[in-house]
Amino acid sequence: VEGAMQTDAKIRTAGGTEPGPQGPGCSLRHFACEQNLLSRPDGSASFLQGVAEKSRERLIRNTCEAVVLGTLHPRTSITIVLQVVSDAGSLLACCLNAACIALVDAGVPMRALFCGVTCALDSDGTLVLDPTAKQEKEARAVLTFALDSVDQKLLMSTTKGLYSDAELQQCLAAAQAASQHVFRFYRESLQRRYSKS
Repeated sequence: VEGAMQTDAKIRTAGGTEPGPQGPGCSLRHFACEQNLLSRPDGSASFLQGVAEKSRERLIRNTCEAVVLGTLHPRTSITIVLQVVSDAGSLLACCLNAACIALVDAGVPMRALFCGVTCALDSDGTLVLDPTAKQEKEARAVLTFALDSVDQKLLMSTTKGLYSDAELQQCLAAAQAASQHVFRFYRESLQRRYSKS
């Protein structure tokens, strides 16, 4: 990962970001999370990240099915309801993160946690992690990855636009490094939630 991050391509971050685990090029916007919001569901979460519907549903469903240990609960239906309150960019990644936190809050057994990370490449090849909606519109390519928490294994990817194989590998390496920041946020959020009860 470190070798891939040291390529000669430029990496830019959105304003107001925190430096990630691999330096300033691996940055994400501010996260916020609140769990157990709804009274009737077994688990609920609100996930805020930064200030094609059926396709998105399918991607989220396939990612969740890859980690949920469904064999422990045969003939059980798990329904995940995601409501988009606002779209500040990186929407699919935010939806994946909300789904993971809601599954954890519901106590659904999973083989690993997962997270979503979006990268954008602009016309001169500059990589932007966690792009805003404006950055996504102006980007030459937008790539979203779902990664697991055990070994940053790729669970799902979706892309839009033109990019080279080297740029794909660069974006994947940046997403894997950024996922550590997301998983650390998950841990801190869960510690805050359960230390209160």
